[in-house]
Amino acid sequence: MNHTETEQTQLVRSTRERIVREHMENENTKHFERVLGTFPHPHYEIIPSGKTLDGTQAVNGYYMSSRRMFPDQRNELIALRHADDAVIVEFWLRGTHSGHDSGVKPTGASFETRMTAFFIFEGTVLQCERVYFDAMGIARQLMGKPSLWKPGSWLRALRVLKLLRQQTA
Repeated sequence: MNHTETEQTQLVRSTRERIVREHMENENTKHFERVLGTFPHPHYEIIPSGKTLDGTQAVNGYYMSSRRMFPDQRNELIALRHADDAVIVEFWLRGTHSGHDSGVKPTGASFETRMTAFFIFEGTVLQCERVYFDAMGIARQLMGKPSLWKPGSWLRALRVLKLLRQQTA
């Protein structure tokens, strides 16, 4: 690789990294129009649920639904790596189930999970965010440990299961 190719690679990487950091920060500040603006055509793949969200309306609907249920949802960058066609991000996702959506009563429980997102690029243009995480780990945190002797704990577990079903349907 000659000096010019190295400079070009560094320019592509720095542009991609700026886009990813802007994307993640705007998710935290709930400036979703700016998040959507990091793609020419928003496209999310949520691997644990098998959901593919394609287009502005679908991705924005996902943001609105998730933030209604978890109003304080936020991410914290752990590490960022570059690949030939992607930026790979490890991050903490945290939130508290304190909001309502589609009849699921809030549990008041919080979660914290380590996640990985692949931000797929063509050149310096973001094409897709592909997200991997432990959905059952989040469910366990939101449910707590059900007790046979406390009916309230079973109701909470049922609310979390309904929430999971809703998010994966």
